[in-house]
Amino acid sequence: MKLFPAIDLLDGKVVRLAQGDYGASTEYGDDVVAVATSFVDAGAEWVHIVDLNAARADGPVNRPLIAAVAKKLDGMAAIQTGGGVRSIDDVQELSDVGVARVVMGSAAIRDPDLVARCAPVLPIAVGLDHRDGVVALEGWTEASTLQLSDALGLYPTADAFVITDISRDGMLVGPDLEGLAMASSSTTIPVIASGGVSSLDDILALSTIDGLAGVIAGKAIYEGRFAVTDAVAVLQ
Repeated sequence: MKLFPAIDLLDGKVVRLAQGDYGASTEYGDDVVAVATSFVDAGAEWVHIVDLNAARADGPVNRPLIAAVAKKLDGMAAIQTGGGVRSIDDVQELSDVGVARVVMGSAAIRDPDLVARCAPVLPIAVGLDHRDGVVALEGWTEASTLQLSDALGLYPTADAFVITDISRDGMLVGPDLEGLAMASSSTTIPVIASGGVSSLDDILALSTIDGLAGVIAGKAIYEGRFAVTDAVAVLQ
């Protein structure tokens, strides 16, 4: 099971949102490359980056920063990135700058076949961000009619599912262990947990779930709840 330290980018700054609320962001710096490098120096094999501007349809304004991180970490760690990935062209552009896997959310929900069309370009993780089991769209600003349980069967070519409980994201209240266990048992595709991680105990609890391939952690790291080195050690 892998740790995915998270970097959320908004207007070029490293931030964390509370429950996906763009009006409730906390800034943690403006040197994205330095933050990513610090995670890798601490033992992380992956870095998870979200372009929040692109996710809410502002355009891929942070993509040059993602490219800079990928260049810096080339040969050291893999980059998984999402936010506003809506087309094969987006996937190709991210592939060209060295991203290892993209997370496709809203576009995949609206057109599940898009995942299969993009998969030959780069491995695709489908982002299933939900409130009470209902998948959300467009940077969590819209609700769909799709249930999380149904979504798990729609993407046979997906490389992974990134499942985020929006109600827990950025709140440090602990992950949805029961829901993640149910999701993992419902698919053979690896599941990456996101949302609510607050402690090393949470990391340890997630590591016991069969089929869970990784955990994304952000605010807990920035707030000093645990160090990346310690989380990596727990998962090893």
